[in-house]
Amino acid sequence: MSQNLNQDNITPTEEPKESAEAIKKDAKGLWESLRKFFRELLDIRTNTDQETTKEAIIADIPFKGHTSWILICSIFIASIGLNANSTAVVIGAMLISPLMGPILGLGMSLAINDIDTLRRSLKNFGVMVGLSVLTAYLFFKFFPIQDESSELLARTAPDIRDVLIAFFGGLALVIARAKKGTIASVIFGVAIATALMPPLCTVGFGLAIGNLGYAFGALYLFIINTIFIALATFLTIKLLRFPMVRYANSAKRRRIARIASVVAILVMVPAGWTFYKVFQESIFKKQATEFVNETIAKYQFVGGGRFLDNFTTIEYNEGENPMIEVVCMGNETIPPNIIASWNTMLKEDDDYPRLRNTELHVIQGGQNDQVDQLRYINELYESQKNQISSKDERIALLEAEVGRLRRAETKQIPFMDISAEARASYENLVSLEYDRAFKTNFNKVDTLSIFETTWKEGLSPAKKAEENKKILQWLKVRLKDTTVQLRNAN
Repeated sequence: MSQNLNQDNITPTEEPKESAEAIKKDAKGLWESLRKFFRELLDIRTNTDQETTKEAIIADIPFKGHTSWILICSIFIASIGLNANSTAVVIGAMLISPLMGPILGLGMSLAINDIDTLRRSLKNFGVMVGLSVLTAYLFFKFFPIQDESSELLARTAPDIRDVLIAFFGGLALVIARAKKGTIASVIFGVAIATALMPPLCTVGFGLAIGNLGYAFGALYLFIINTIFIALATFLTIKLLRFPMVRYANSAKRRRIARIASVVAILVMVPAGWTFYKVFQESIFKKQATEFVNETIAKYQFVGGGRFLDNFTTIEYNEGENPMIEVVCMGNETIPPNIIASWNTMLKEDDDYPRLRNTELHVIQGGQNDQVDQLRYINELYESQKNQISSKDERIALLEAEVGRLRRAETKQIPFMDISAEARASYENLVSLEYDRAFKTNFNKVDTLSIFETTWKEGLSPAKKAEENKKILQWLKVRLKDTTVQLRNAN
């Protein structure tokens, strides 16, 4: 009996121990399986052909003979595509361009301390840039159509997305190059994504039309692409542990290693600084866009006012006061106290810390003489009509707005001339005031020209009425506007 009790007491304590050990064993097996799975999924070293990759990159570095002519033809095609605003033509040009060779050579030579390949890559990189810019310059200089298309303008202001595209594009390219049996589709895709050629074409365009801002902006984008593609190549070659180039002379080997390290640092430091600057600008523009969407875009106009989102301008001026400019059109204007509250929000709201020194400019057609309302509406209509051709109501609305503003433009009063003529014709006239008013029957809005006269003291009411009648008739004839109205101040 006691023996059975002892056995009963022992069994429950042994079973948990065996269960815990089994769980640990299963967990360990699962972990090893996961490690093996992810190693096979992500490890690229086992399927890398280092010698073939190195030979392929070195073979693509030189620009001479056939390669030079292919580059020239692709630059011409890209320039035509940019000029015609044709994305398909630009993509076709990028597919045949041999621009990647020297840039991959730069990254690889720095990674393996190959000074001869570095020197050859730098020389051919300079030839590539010079030949590309010269070809694009000659095309845009002598081609009769020099339109500033959206495809061209898109290459003049790089942002954080261009940095990321260049880095991951370069990463994909060198990984594809390193694989046994190079993946050609990846190479073509990277050529399109990183878009090295359009910035060089835009540099030539900027020089051809004398706009150095366009040229330097596009050159900056090209340098960003070059640096980050080379950086991605450098890091990948290091990760894949390509063998370093050995030199018989140990002193020369150390000197070459130091030179390669210095050049690598010179590449990486600007890359890091560029990324930081572009990242800061990206954060500013993001917060500025959020501010506009949360405040100005949500402002409720009671009358005929309208916020034009397409004409919002956000300028990030490093070291200077940045600026947000918004445009509102129509009969109603935003009160000054509302604009003041928006400026206060810019400087004090913790949700927008990057906008502390930002200047807000609210341009309103009814208040600002510098804004040509008709130009803004016409530009909006022209820029959007192809995209909204199927949206009849929006087109009709824009056409009605254009018509209203054209009618308003015809009623612009040459007030200085009118007042001078009135002063010469009516000796009892002391002052003449002019204002515009808007009248609606809730179906349409009419613009009225209203004048107000002040006559000399002591003039009888009958005389004032007579003079007012004369001056009103004269104003209607002079302005060719039968809707002119007159008020008598005294």
